[in-house]
Amino acid sequence: MKKFNLKFFVTGLAFLVIQSCAVRPPENPDNICMIFKEKRSWYNAAIRAEKRWKIPPYVLMSFVFQESSYRADARPERQKVLGFIPWKRPSSSVGYSQALTKTWDDYRDETGNSRANRKDFKDSADFIGWYASKGYYQGFERTDARSLYLAYHEGYTGFKKKTYRKKQWLIKVADRVQTRSTKYQQQYWGCSKELKRKWFFFF
Repeated sequence: MKKFNLKFFVTGLAFLVIQSCAVRPPENPDNICMIFKEKRSWYNAAIRAEKRWKIPPYVLMSFVFQESSYRADARPERQKVLGFIPWKRPSSSVGYSQALTKTWDDYRDETGNSRANRKDFKDSADFIGWYASKGYYQGFERTDARSLYLAYHEGYTGFKKKTYRKKQWLIKVADRVQTRSTKYQQQYWGCSKELKRKWFFFF
């Protein structure tokens, strides 16, 4: 009986550790190689998104960093009434990708991924790839993180209308996304072969 209880305790403890590691942001968010080495499942998800939607891992990860800082439960801050009373949130976005409820529902309907969860990294990575892929058919370059992010924020219709030109803050954010994507790209080129070898060994 004691052995059974000990086994149950160890199993439960291991499960909690795995769960905590799964939702905790990476220790070094500025280095894509370190992120993927720390979180093997994220690397797996990024590679699957690249194969399915042609989105480079470094573009994908620059989006996730900007949208949620790699936090599964990220949400927009609540608005304040009278400057201090918590009120409604400004949008329905949540999770790694900060996808809006309506857009997320469109993604689930179109892809058939009805059980997709915005707080799941794999689903969020697939969502970002799905949304980005719509731009490739309109002439967007896969490595153009800046334009892809502007379209991600404004929608492709809004991007065509150049609605972002009235939002200088958004243009600055998109520039930061491109800068991070370029940085991640350079890092990724230096470790992609190693990650691929370890990925095949691990699985």
